[in-house]
Amino acid sequence: MALWAVIIFTSTILLVALFVFLTGWMKEPRKTESFRRLSVIWIRTFYFLTGCRFRVKGTSNFEKGKVYVVTANHNSFLDVTSLTPFIPGPNKTIAKIEMSRIPIFGLVYKRGSILVDRKDKDSRKQSFIKMIQVLQSGMHVCIYPEGTRNKTNLPLKEFHDGAFRLAMDTGKDVIPAILLNTKKALPPGKGFYFRPMKMELHFLPPIRVQQFENFESLKVEVKKQMWDYISQNQK
Repeated sequence: MALWAVIIFTSTILLVALFVFLTGWMKEPRKTESFRRLSVIWIRTFYFLTGCRFRVKGTSNFEKGKVYVVTANHNSFLDVTSLTPFIPGPNKTIAKIEMSRIPIFGLVYKRGSILVDRKDKDSRKQSFIKMIQVLQSGMHVCIYPEGTRNKTNLPLKEFHDGAFRLAMDTGKDVIPAILLNTKKALPPGKGFYFRPMKMELHFLPPIRVQQFENFESLKVEVKKQMWDYISQNQK
């Protein structure tokens, strides 16, 4: 099954990469939104052809005309492609720069990302500025506050501060996003492996930043809500 998944992913991403190249002239946020809409078709097709089922719940929690900081749990390489296409409206994900250097995939990866070199202090500072600019341009920002994939048996790892500083500094509310069963389909550290699985993406109600005195208290609340939801819904 893993070989079949690689074949499907590789063949379909070539078409997506061509689209990204041909639409490079577009202005934002139209450019990112056109990519997002194509990505919905792309990922739905990939999951269908690999025998996976994928359900999205809670998109009504996004109020029309507002932008949000979306925080998601991170368990698998499937997470980014499973999340960003299904956030209602154009959005960018904070992402590590190393992945953008992969031929063809990197072209697609960069279209939906704010790239950061986590080893470079200046790059981290610039990425924060870019996230603010993305929000100001009318696009959501998606962040995985765990930083890297969760290889533990706990619902979540420790959270970094960036998402919550961003929300407090800009006054943008936080929408937690919960990905279920992506770790079972493509586990970290498993090697050449892919298992067809029923996966789900749930968007929780917005958390209003105005009710918090600082980013630390916001971080605690967001993590609590995400932890409790995963604990209750992960099978």
